[in-house]
Amino acid sequence: MTEEPGLSDQYRMASPWPLFVALGVALSEVGIIIGIFAIAVGGLLLLGGSVAGILKESGYVDELWGFLLGFGAFLLVAGGALFASQVGLDSGAALSVVANPGGFGQIIPRALAIAVAGVLLLGSGAVGRVLEASATDA
Repeated sequence: MTEEPGLSDQYRMASPWPLFVALGVALSEVGIIIGIFAIAVGGLLLLGGSVAGILKESGYVDELWGFLLGFGAFLLVAGGALFASQVGLDSGAALSVVANPGGFGQIIPRALAIAVAGVLLLGSGAVGRVLEASATDA
């Protein structure tokens, strides 16, 4: 008889993903609240990637690329809507704000960080899906 019923050596005891989820939440909050572009984008990328990893590991999704695409689209829409609420839909004004985001208020650089993280997650999800599909075809 085993001393600890229900435990097996084939299953891991702990997952590393909750640590990365917590770190991603903390970094993205600090980056967005304080207004540090690189930390905000990096934190949102870490958050999206680690949530996708934890969903894949727990069996809620078959592939993590779909979640990355969805979360990236959500961030892009949220950041774009926040940006449009401050700048408007005039393309000339939007381009001048993107060229110099710091001179136009506090919300615009944060909205751009959220939108850029969304674009990067969309890109990584799309590239991952294409590469995985091409690897299974070969």
